[in-house]
Amino acid sequence: MNANKNQAFSARLCFALRGLGHGLRAERSLRTQVVVSIGVAVALLILRPAPLWWALVIACSTAVVAAELFNTAIERLADHLHPQLHPEIRVVKDCAAAAVLCLSVGALGVAVALLVAIARS
Repeated sequence: MNANKNQAFSARLCFALRGLGHGLRAERSLRTQVVVSIGVAVALLILRPAPLWWALVIACSTAVVAAELFNTAIERLADHLHPQLHPEIRVVKDCAAAAVLCLSVGALGVAVALLVAIARS
Protein backbone atom coordinates (compact mmCIF):
# COMPACT_ATOMS: atom_id res chain seq x y z
CA MET A 1 0.00 0.00 0.00
CA ASN A 2 1.17 3.52 -0.76
CA ALA A 3 2.59 5.25 2.33
CA ASN A 4 0.93 8.53 1.29
CA LYS A 5 -2.58 7.06 1.34
CA ASN A 6 -4.89 7.58 4.31
CA GLN A 7 -2.69 10.18 5.96
CA ALA A 8 -4.09 12.94 8.14
CA PHE A 9 -5.87 15.79 6.42
CA SER A 10 -3.13 18.22 7.47
CA ALA A 11 -0.48 16.08 5.73
CA ARG A 12 -2.56 15.81 2.56
CA LEU A 13 -3.17 19.55 2.64
CA CYS A 14 0.60 20.09 2.84
CA PHE A 15 1.07 17.87 -0.24
CA ALA A 16 -1.49 19.92 -2.15
CA LEU A 17 0.03 23.24 -1.08
CA ARG A 18 3.47 21.96 -2.04
CA GLY A 19 2.11 21.10 -5.50
CA LEU A 20 0.53 24.53 -5.83
CA GLY A 21 3.79 26.15 -4.76
CA HIS A 22 5.76 24.14 -7.30
CA GLY A 23 3.31 25.05 -10.05
CA LEU A 24 3.50 28.74 -9.18
CA ARG A 25 7.31 28.69 -9.16
CA ALA A 26 7.65 26.66 -12.36
CA GLU A 27 4.83 27.81 -14.64
CA ARG A 28 4.39 31.37 -15.87
CA SER A 29 0.95 30.55 -17.27
CA LEU A 30 -0.22 29.38 -13.85
CA ARG A 31 1.06 32.57 -12.25
CA THR A 32 -0.79 34.55 -14.93
CA GLN A 33 -4.04 32.65 -14.27
CA VAL A 34 -3.72 33.23 -10.51
CA VAL A 35 -3.12 36.96 -11.03
CA VAL A 36 -6.15 37.11 -13.34
CA SER A 37 -8.22 35.25 -10.73
CA ILE A 38 -7.20 37.77 -8.07
CA GLY A 39 -8.18 40.58 -10.44
CA VAL A 40 -11.50 38.89 -11.02
CA ALA A 41 -12.08 38.66 -7.26
CA VAL A 42 -11.37 42.38 -6.93
CA ALA A 43 -13.80 43.08 -9.78
CA LEU A 44 -16.47 41.04 -8.00
CA LEU A 45 -15.93 43.08 -4.84
CA ILE A 46 -16.30 46.30 -6.82
CA LEU A 47 -19.22 45.24 -9.01
CA ARG A 48 -21.11 43.35 -6.26
CA PRO A 49 -23.12 41.09 -8.56
CA ALA A 50 -25.80 38.68 -7.36
CA PRO A 51 -24.58 35.58 -5.47
CA LEU A 52 -25.18 33.35 -8.50
CA TRP A 53 -22.68 35.41 -10.50
CA TRP A 54 -20.14 35.11 -7.67
CA ALA A 55 -20.56 31.33 -7.78
CA LEU A 56 -20.23 31.13 -11.56
CA VAL A 57 -17.19 33.39 -11.74
CA ILE A 58 -15.39 31.74 -8.82
CA ALA A 59 -16.13 28.26 -10.23
CA CYS A 60 -14.76 29.27 -13.63
CA SER A 61 -11.68 30.93 -12.16
CA THR A 62 -10.80 27.97 -9.96
CA ALA A 63 -11.46 25.54 -12.82
CA VAL A 64 -8.96 27.38 -15.02
CA VAL A 65 -6.31 27.34 -12.27
CA ALA A 66 -7.00 23.64 -11.65
CA ALA A 67 -6.69 22.92 -15.37
CA GLU A 68 -3.34 24.71 -15.42
CA LEU A 69 -2.20 22.50 -12.53
CA PHE A 70 -3.36 19.35 -14.35
CA ASN A 71 -1.55 20.57 -17.46
CA THR A 72 1.62 21.11 -15.43
CA ALA A 73 1.35 17.65 -13.87
CA ILE A 74 0.81 15.98 -17.25
CA GLU A 75 3.74 17.84 -18.80
CA ARG A 76 6.07 16.97 -15.90
CA LEU A 77 5.08 13.30 -15.96
CA ALA A 78 5.38 13.06 -19.74
CA ASP A 79 8.78 14.75 -19.73
CA HIS A 80 9.99 12.46 -16.95
CA LEU A 81 8.79 9.28 -18.60
CA HIS A 82 9.89 10.25 -22.10
CA PRO A 83 12.42 13.12 -22.08
CA GLN A 84 13.07 12.90 -25.82
CA LEU A 85 10.72 14.58 -28.24
CA HIS A 86 8.04 12.15 -29.31
CA PRO A 87 4.99 12.82 -31.49
CA GLU A 88 2.57 11.01 -29.14
CA ILE A 89 3.85 12.89 -26.09
CA ARG A 90 3.41 16.14 -28.03
CA VAL A 91 -0.24 15.21 -28.67
CA VAL A 92 -0.82 14.52 -24.97
CA LYS A 93 0.74 17.84 -23.97
CA ASP A 94 -1.12 19.74 -26.69
CA CYS A 95 -4.44 18.23 -25.58
CA ALA A 96 -3.77 19.21 -21.96
CA ALA A 97 -2.98 22.75 -23.09
CA ALA A 98 -6.15 22.78 -25.21
CA ALA A 99 -8.19 21.86 -22.12
CA VAL A 100 -6.85 24.95 -20.37
CA LEU A 101 -7.69 27.02 -23.43
CA CYS A 102 -11.26 25.69 -23.55
CA LEU A 103 -11.83 26.48 -19.88
CA SER A 104 -10.29 29.93 -20.30
CA VAL A 105 -12.60 30.72 -23.22
CA GLY A 106 -15.58 29.48 -21.20
CA ALA A 107 -14.53 31.65 -18.24
CA LEU A 108 -14.20 34.62 -20.55
CA GLY A 109 -17.73 33.93 -21.81
CA VAL A 110 -19.02 34.01 -18.23
CA ALA A 111 -17.20 37.31 -17.66
CA VAL A 112 -18.79 38.82 -20.76
CA ALA A 113 -22.23 37.57 -19.70
CA LEU A 114 -21.72 39.11 -16.25
CA LEU A 115 -20.75 42.46 -17.75
CA VAL A 116 -23.79 42.38 -20.06
CA ALA A 117 -26.05 41.54 -17.11
CA ILE A 118 -24.61 44.41 -15.06
CA ALA A 119 -24.95 46.83 -17.97
CA ARG A 120 -28.63 45.92 -18.36
CA SER A 121 -29.46 46.40 -14.68
